[in-house]
Amino acid sequence: VSYAKRLMHGKSSRISLDEDSIFEGLPNEITVGRYHSLSLLEDTLPEELKIISKSNDDGEVMAVKHKEFDVYGLQFHPESILTQDGLRIMENFLNKV
Repeated sequence: VSYAKRLMHGKSSRISLDEDSIFEGLPNEITVGRYHSLSLLEDTLPEELKIISKSNDDGEVMAVKHKEFDVYGLQFHPESILTQDGLRIMENFLNKV
């Protein structure tokens, strides 16, 4: 974890989504709400975590998934009014657990 390239408090960004059940039914790119000043450093992630989403504008990691377990980490906020299809992401997650 390090300081983000820029503060993202109440900002929206386009992100790319890998195929994953948490993103089922969504297009390959969506707009999300971001509220953070820290970000993950891709080269320091443990091998057990897989990057499943990145921001299109700054390349920051937006979502990771554990390779064996249904454990996720999201940098963006699916509950934000700025997040396109945020309810769908949360429903997909709840259907998994």
